[in-house]
This record gives sequence, C-alpha cells and structure tokens, in this order.
Amino acid sequence: MPPIRRPHRMRAGAAMLTLAALLPLTATAADAAVPATAATNATGAGGRSATGATGPESTPQGQRAPSGASRKSGAARPTGEIRAARRATFYTPPPNPGALEQIADLTAQGRRPLARKLTAMTETPQAVWITQYAGTELTALIRTHVRRAARQRSTPVFVAYNVPFRDCGAYSSGGARSVAEYEAWIDAFAAGIGSTRAVVMLEPDSLGIIPWYTDINGNAEWCKPAEADPVTAQRDRFAMLNYAVDRFKALRRTNVYLDGTNSNWLSSGDAADRLVRAGVLRADGFFLNVSNFEATPRLLKYGTWTAKCVYYGTHGGAFRDCASQYHPADPADFSTWTRSDAWYDATVGTVSPDRLPHFVLDTSRNGRGSWTPPAGSAWPDPMTWCNPPDRGLGLRPTSRTGNELADAFLWIKIPGESDGQCDRGTGTGLDPARGNTADPAAGAWFPGQAVELVRLANPPLR
Repeated sequence: MPPIRRPHRMRAGAAMLTLAALLPLTATAADAAVPATAATNATGAGGRSATGATGPESTPQGQRAPSGASRKSGAARPTGEIRAARRATFYTPPPNPGALEQIADLTAQGRRPLARKLTAMTETPQAVWITQYAGTELTALIRTHVRRAARQRSTPVFVAYNVPFRDCGAYSSGGARSVAEYEAWIDAFAAGIGSTRAVVMLEPDSLGIIPWYTDINGNAEWCKPAEADPVTAQRDRFAMLNYAVDRFKALRRTNVYLDGTNSNWLSSGDAADRLVRAGVLRADGFFLNVSNFEATPRLLKYGTWTAKCVYYGTHGGAFRDCASQYHPADPADFSTWTRSDAWYDATVGTVSPDRLPHFVLDTSRNGRGSWTPPAGSAWPDPMTWCNPPDRGLGLRPTSRTGNELADAFLWIKIPGESDGQCDRGTGTGLDPARGNTADPAAGAWFPGQAVELVRLANPPLR
C-alpha cells in the first residue's frame, strides 16, 4: 500500500464577488521545468487525510458505474471549443478587490515595478468560481460573465462548486442541501451559458473527497459527515455529477471537465474508476491540480496514465491494476516514473487521442512545484497544499500545450487568494511556516503570498 495522502482543500470564497458588484458591466481595472513545446501565453495579457489509492492490488474494486452511465469508450471523444480551436483565448474576469487595493498601495509607495507585476497577474485570464446564488440570480450572474467574455472575444472558464457536503466541512464547506436543490442549481447555471462558448470545471474535490466512500481497494475513507446518509451518500454524489455532465454537454458550445485530483493524491486507477462512474466518458475529460502546486511534468504523466487507465478499465481490464505514481513508479523519485510509462506501453499500447478522455491543468501556482517543509519541522500536519511559502506563478493560460491529451493550461485557482488559515495541525490558528502569523481566511486576498507568486513566477512575468 502507498502512504496515506492528504487532499488539497478548495479555497474559492473571494473569487465570487457580491452579485451587486458583478452584475454591472463595467470591469475594474519544478520539477518546475517547463515543457519546451508549450506556449507561455496564448492570450497576451487538508486538513484531513484521504486514502491514497494503490497500484496493482487484489482487493475488490467496489461498485461500478451507476445505472444509465455509459461504460463504452470506443466512440470518438466529445469535441468542444478548446479541442476544436486549439488556439482558444480565455476570459479575464474583474480582479479580487484586495488585489486592486494592494496595487494602489504599492503604487502610492513608489514600488511601481512590483505593482506592475501584480497588475500583470490580475490581467491574466483566470477562472470564475461560482459557489452560491440560485435560480434567476445565478442565471443572470453567468450571463454577465459570458457577455463580458464575448466583448473580450474570449472563452470564460467557470468553476461549478456547490455540490452537497462540499469539502466535507473543511475550509470551503457548504454547497446545496439536497440532490434536487443541486440539480436545480445546475439547470440555472446551464441556462446562463446557453449557446455561448464556455468551459466548466465541475466540482473540484468532488471525486477526491466523497462522503462515506470506500475506494477500489476496500479502504473506507475519512469523510463521514453525520448529516449524510451512509447508504446513499456516494451514490448521490455520482448521480449529481452525471446529471451535471449531461446538462452541460447538452449545450452546443460547452466543455465540461471532472475532478481528476492531482499527481500527489489518488492513484491513476482510483481516479479513473471514480471518473468513469461520474460520467467522464460523456464529458470532455478531467482537470488536475486545482488549487494545488504539483509540477507540470508530473501532472502530464499522471493525466496521461489516468486517461489510458480509463480506456483499460472500460475495455476488460481492472482499474486497480493500472500502473500509477505509486507502483511501479516511486512517487518520491520522478526518474522512476518511466516504469509506469512502460506498463501502459506494454499493456494498453497505442490508442488514438480521440478515444481517450483529455485533461486540463491548473498551472496558476505551480511554477516552483510542490513545497517540502523545512528539515526538522515537527508540525503534526505539514499541509503542503495550504499557503506554502515561496511558490511561483506557473505557465500562462493557453490551449497550445504541446501534448495531445492536454487541452489547456489554465489558471483555475485565483493566484493571490488564501487557501485558508493554515496552522500545520498545531491547533493554534497560526501558521508556523509563515512566522506564526495568522493566514487570511479561505478566499481572502493574501498580499504576502501574491508578492511571492509574482517574484518567483516561472516563466517570469514580463
């Protein structure tokens, strides 16, 4: 068994401004190695433990795809705006007010070079997190953004983040209160998109953290909210995701991607199993690394393995047998990951990219790769996903990735927004990795982290 992995947590709060602020149509002003073929910018401008899944195991796989969800992947994959265009230009929403305040303060202090870098960061295309509202208010909010995007001649990237038991009660807890309420929320969301171009990241964490879930190796996972029915909770989660996939894919020009976690979380086999049950065979694919820091080269391998494992597991193989970052590779030694490449080459062989799910990466903060706590630190939980110091912006958003399965590199997490009040498990509310000060609440602007991100950007900000 691989070691237990700790999930990242989603931090979206301040990415959603108030409805009153958004509805007016006046916008305010690595392995950190970079793939050589990737364009740098085509647009111009924890807390809890989760069981890390395994490589080959002999334990039962657990429940299969829900009734009505296709298991066949022989047909060509869906084609949407990103994949068809391959030169998509993405939408830049209005920045976090905290960013504007910091830029103004730096300018007043005469620190104009730093202010310009922060401005460049906020003017880079980023996702719009939709975490609340319902009915006509929600539809109007979405329409506001798609109209702004149309004026920019760009494609908006939305994050739908409202599933019941979201984040299992951690920093970004909340969400709809029932299956019916969630489906109505998705309906209102889709109505706002209509026939316009859009990309939807469907529910980050929703497949990494499932209430009352038992993984493909028979391990009961940690998320067990008392308010959820242990008998129906996981079935409801998959049913809601399938509903949302079908609702968004009924729209003519919408791409939808499901949660594939990241290369330091679920194994490829466990991720593939969950993705299939959530409807990935009818979606455009899955997203990786949202609100996290894993390096792009690792993510590209992990995404490719997961896509091929989806194919393998739906063509007579067992998901639990898929090679992954845990076996035969060593997760701590990237040079060994070619072992898992070799397994897919020998077992799956060459499969047309049109017959595999594609993926997108969140590169907003992975320019320096993941964080390693300093030697000698004895914190109960290092929370490497939560406001780690000295990280940098990563590759700029682009659909020209140089990888046949990677549809885009995107800034899904809003860089500069806090991950939460990280205390590394000390229970003090203070962050020992940052001088025992209190980090801002989840989604609030974090000026110190914003400065780190722009100064350590890889590639550098111009």
